Amino acid sequence: MNPLKSVLGTISAGFVIAIILIIIMGAGALNVWSLLTWLHVFAGVIWIGLLYYFNYVQVPAVAEAGADQGGPGPAGINKYVAPRALLWFRWGALATWLTGAGALEAMGIGILNAFTLAQGAAIIGVGAWLGTIMLFNVWVLIWPNQKKILGIVAATDEEKAKARPIALMASRTNTMLSIPMLMCMVGQGHGLPF
Repeated sequence: MNPLKSVLGTISAGFVIAIILIIIMGAGALNVWSLLTWLHVFAGVIWIGLLYYFNYVQVPAVAEAGADQGGPGPAGINKYVAPRALLWFRWGALATWLTGAGALEAMGIGILNAFTLAQGAAIIGVGAWLGTIMLFNVWVLIWPNQKKILGIVAATDEEKAKARPIALMASRTNTMLSIPMLMCMVGQGHGLPF
């Protein structure tokens, strides 16, 4: 059985390889902090990867498909791709935030110190605030409006028209904020001076 023939098999095989590497490198290579950090990065790659996919690929492709007279139109993307991508996107966002909060606790900084930008936690705290704003945007602005746009919930044409710019601007805001957020997250471990 080839695990690469399914997404679940592929992900499972990746975790098995990671666990084998941990065993080979020694059991001490994985503690609660490193496990949570690893899961935080894994979930973050899913979340931010999809954020970039939406902004760099899907939004322009849907616009081009809608403008293509006689072409297939955006219905296939909106019906089959977008709902699945949004599922991984929103749960990836939540998993990223939760594992990040857990990692802050496990590494001894603590959520409260991070969010109050306490001494030694300012850079990671700014990153945590940016990630929290982005999580809010996903669950409060992007997802509810995308449900209207995609017809997952009933909405009038007027409601869909109002939902489009809200979802787009929240998504673009998250794309913008992801750049300093990633700098802050990496900066904590690499000596940024603030």
